[in-house]
Amino acid sequence: MHAARLSRSPRLKRVHACLADGAERSTLEIITGARVCAVNACIAELRANGAQIACRQIRDPATGGRLWLYRMVRPAPPSVQGEGRTPAPPSVPGEDMS
Repeated sequence: MHAARLSRSPRLKRVHACLADGAERSTLEIITGARVCAVNACIAELRANGAQIACRQIRDPATGGRLWLYRMVRPAPPSVQGEGRTPAPPSVPGEDMS
């Protein structure tokens, strides 16, 4: 799997922020709270960026179906998040960078 860099991915930043308080969130809560699809893929990418995220499965009391719950145990390191770094200026096609 090729994981996106947290520092460059607004999608991963939204999921990281959604889980940052350490509370458990269901797949649906992450989908609606972070405006993403494929929550399991986002979780895998955050783990590849150094975040420690716990996952457990429960039975939905209302429907009897399976619910997946995610909780951030340890956030991604600040160096991976891009904190404290000045972003590189955008390059302009055809511009000489020397």
